[in-house]
Amino acid sequence: MNLKSTQPTQIFGHTLDKDGRCVHYNSPLDIIANKCAKCNKFYACYKCHDNLEDHPFEPQKLDTPKTVLCGVCKTTFSYEEYSKLTKCSCCKSEFNPRCSLHKGCYVKV
Repeated sequence: MNLKSTQPTQIFGHTLDKDGRCVHYNSPLDIIANKCAKCNKFYACYKCHDNLEDHPFEPQKLDTPKTVLCGVCKTTFSYEEYSKLTKCSCCKSEFNPRCSLHKGCYVKV
């Protein structure tokens, strides 16, 4: 189940564009932000988080709701939901399939 945010959700990171792409990950498909379990902020990537916060990015539980954010439309998903998608179920923007390479940074495996 995806949940549309009712309030604007801020994405943090270095040199972000309107869809949440940062200096580290900025291909057209890099539109996902992940929420740190410690500070509860959405970051464009774990590298941005670790450069800007005083603690390392803390992964979420797989089924925790609203931990992954589409930077285009701001729809939120659990990581479990997001991992089954190739594009946003709301705006149909495609997700980067290579993001799964960083799964261990964002979710407890």
